[in-house]
Amino acid sequence: MSGPVFLSGSTMRHVLVMTGTSSVGLIAMFTVDVVDMFFLTLLGEQRLVAAVGFAGALLFFLLSLGIGLQIALGALVARAEGNRDRPLAGRYCSSVLWFNALSVGLVAAFVWIQLPELLQLLGASGDTLNYALAYSRIQIPAVPLLVLGMSLSAGLRAVGDARHSMYATLAGAGTNALLDPILIFYFGLGIEGAAWASVASRVVVVAYAGYVLFARHRLATRVSPRMVMSDAPAIMVIAIPAVLTNLATPLGNSLVLRMMSQFGDSAVAASAVMGRLAPLAFAVVFAVSGAVGPIVGQNAGARRYDRVRQTLLDASKFVVAYVAVAWLILWLAQDFLVAKFTVSALAADLLRFYIYFLVGAFAFNGLLFVANASFNNLGRAYLATLFNYAKVFLGVVPAAYLGASLYGARGLMIGEALGASLFGVLGLFSALALVRRLQRDYPPLNL
Repeated sequence: MSGPVFLSGSTMRHVLVMTGTSSVGLIAMFTVDVVDMFFLTLLGEQRLVAAVGFAGALLFFLLSLGIGLQIALGALVARAEGNRDRPLAGRYCSSVLWFNALSVGLVAAFVWIQLPELLQLLGASGDTLNYALAYSRIQIPAVPLLVLGMSLSAGLRAVGDARHSMYATLAGAGTNALLDPILIFYFGLGIEGAAWASVASRVVVVAYAGYVLFARHRLATRVSPRMVMSDAPAIMVIAIPAVLTNLATPLGNSLVLRMMSQFGDSAVAASAVMGRLAPLAFAVVFAVSGAVGPIVGQNAGARRYDRVRQTLLDASKFVVAYVAVAWLILWLAQDFLVAKFTVSALAADLLRFYIYFLVGAFAFNGLLFVANASFNNLGRAYLATLFNYAKVFLGVVPAAYLGASLYGARGLMIGEALGASLFGVLGLFSALALVRRLQRDYPPLNL
């Protein structure tokens, strides 16, 4: 890469290109998750699907930890690139990789030790608990690989190489999709086969992204333990609030799942299916937040806050338009989805209700994703933390509890959607206000 690439040209074009390349990889990855669920439903056992739902809540917690950690790498590298300081970008890249691997390894070890208790806390019991344990005991030791792969991909995006970041994710997803039917059916491993396929995919992502970042971009440099410790304060200023921000969502999801478990395994299975379909349907929305970060980071590093503001507006317009299209597609495909992914009347009813009435609310989640990406890359990561926890504890959880009390499982879903919507709007308005203030106080650098 010859210098920062986001300081000129159309911000909408940068958003679309970065989102497009990122979303292709995410769509492939989330498609494999849906295929996993489909293969497990073919085994005809509702408890297998519910088990993946419970295990998925724990894995989402660890995934969110990894997302927060890789945000620190992307933000630090992108801002150093925007300031045209490649040696500093390389040092930050290496230091954060070490920091992330060690941090998530410690957390994964704790989760492994407490696994039965944590799954029971979520509401798993009986055979469903045993299936969830079998699945999780394979997946959790490989979580550090998952986080390393995410961090390496974040480094590629931070220097503008979204294409190879996409290829890494595609390679991992392809590996997973290839091994799934072989391990689940041919070798008869069932739910454990799905877990081993996921582990193999993580190895592939780390190998590919690491090769491109180290051998082609030569971004990462050799660092000593003392250098990592010296860089730790700068890392933690972003990583701690970013991790806390991202842990809010799985924490809220776990509380909601616990509430849903009172309505039985069929309701939990429906939640598990929705939890796989939504990321696939809205992979592009998830990709927008990852796309916005490097663009905001490089322009903030050059104090081009006019371009930062335009990036946020362009990303928000794109999110709303995309969700509208995705909602229409899900509406048209609902009969197919219900037939293929549900095996009980209650699960089918809840999935249809979600598609009819609640899909559009995801646009507000997307607005908050955009706002949080800007907070993390503008030195105000604590605001992302504040908004995510406010969304969960002032919006989602109380509204879901009230809805469940009044109208059962449907009411819970309505409350969850409404509780999240308000904070998406408030988060975006706050991000734009922050950019206006920075634009007033800090003139552009003459780079």
